[in-house]
Amino acid sequence: MKKIKIILMVFVTLFVVNGCEEEDFELTNPSGLSPETYFRTEAQVQSAVNAVYANLQTIGLYTRTYFFAMDLMSREALGNPQLEADKRVYLEWSFDASHPPISWYWDSCYRGINKANFVINNEERINEIPNSLLNEEAKAKFIGEAKYMRAFYYFLLVTRFGDIPLITDIPDDGSGFPRSPQAEVYDQIITDLNDASQSLWEKERTEDGRATQGAAYALLGKTHLYREQYGEALTAFNNIYGEYSLEEDYFANFREEDEFGPESIFEVQFDDDMGNSAVWNSNAAGEDANEVTFRGQEYGFNDWFNAYPNPELLDEYEEGDIRYDETFYFEGDTFAGGVIEEIPLERRAAWRKYQNYYKDVNEDMASGINFKVIRYADVLLMMAEAENALVDGDKSQAIGYINQVRDRAGLEDLPDDLSQEEIFDAIVQERMVELAGEQVRFPDLVRWGLAADYLSEYGFQAGKNEIWPIPNDEISANDGISQEDQNPGY
Repeated sequence: MKKIKIILMVFVTLFVVNGCEEEDFELTNPSGLSPETYFRTEAQVQSAVNAVYANLQTIGLYTRTYFFAMDLMSREALGNPQLEADKRVYLEWSFDASHPPISWYWDSCYRGINKANFVINNEERINEIPNSLLNEEAKAKFIGEAKYMRAFYYFLLVTRFGDIPLITDIPDDGSGFPRSPQAEVYDQIITDLNDASQSLWEKERTEDGRATQGAAYALLGKTHLYREQYGEALTAFNNIYGEYSLEEDYFANFREEDEFGPESIFEVQFDDDMGNSAVWNSNAAGEDANEVTFRGQEYGFNDWFNAYPNPELLDEYEEGDIRYDETFYFEGDTFAGGVIEEIPLERRAAWRKYQNYYKDVNEDMASGINFKVIRYADVLLMMAEAENALVDGDKSQAIGYINQVRDRAGLEDLPDDLSQEEIFDAIVQERMVELAGEQVRFPDLVRWGLAADYLSEYGFQAGKNEIWPIPNDEISANDGISQEDQNPGY
């Protein structure tokens, strides 16, 4: 992976330089900055760890590409006529290996991984910092954050591309990296998350936006679930069961003022007060000021309105489900600008989730609402799925997990005499309506083997579209991967 090696090694140096306070440079010659001379203080370690998170805030990931791709591929959202062609390809399954946003997604993740590797591979040097400057528990926590984030980036990659290069060291030459089997990548994710779960701190002790012990256990359980390792998934989830709780107000999960609430396990953090001067130049690098997402502007009925809720999704909500009105806007609803007289383009509804209209008449393009990557309702439904899938699983317990989510939605409990198949169908249904527009539906359909059933009439091809193509940019830059290594059908 010459491209990653060359570009990212330069960027690692840049982020180290940019992340230092002026007084830190008094310790050494800046022109000779290196890991050997860098990791001397807590501020330097934290700067390096902070840089790992920055690649989530790119156009290739949560600023733009990620929500469009997942919501459109799942057909939770559909495109209005003004939807740009490079987004419409997700609805039509017409993207290929030359599609720039797919390359940005790939690069965003690998740049984040490289930064994480920079921290992890300097663990010994970090541990040499005197305890008077950085205590042992804090050192372990910083390493745990880097391992969690490396696992998270690899999870984003392996679920979208299948076999991918597995890089855990900082490359020291221009050699390319071949693809590694998915199983090896998942094994590394699990190893990193097991390590992180032992060194990260509880949510109450951790600064908002950083990885926590609960986040490590949640992602560990999710990874095991994706691998159909149901017992291991439950073991991981049980470490946080009861440690979180559902928001009494469902919509609180999507209000800026209520971020990091009792239901929140891991969020991608945005803050429009911190600047967005680099947002249009940050497809993948995660450099400079890029603290906003375009989600509100893109989906907002009073703004660009590029995407709207699929009417078929609207029809899936049971009568009396409070999530219906908390997820979508309808004619006659009120917002900061008054009463909605009509939804543009004669659409039946518009998205309310992740919109700023509860406080602003218009989105200002730069939304600071965080993305809830994992919340407790998601964990409860994953626990139900794992319990139900076990041969000796407790089916009544599985139903109980589902009912906790339904209770908050104002719905009647499911009966306790459902079959295993009926419980699974209930989980599929509940995840669809509880997590609508949260980029969960398409990965769910793929791992359940149901994507073709729901999506083939729209152009989805089984055996091809479950994963994305390896970007042409990567194939041309990485002498460890050739066109013969491309994913089937691309």
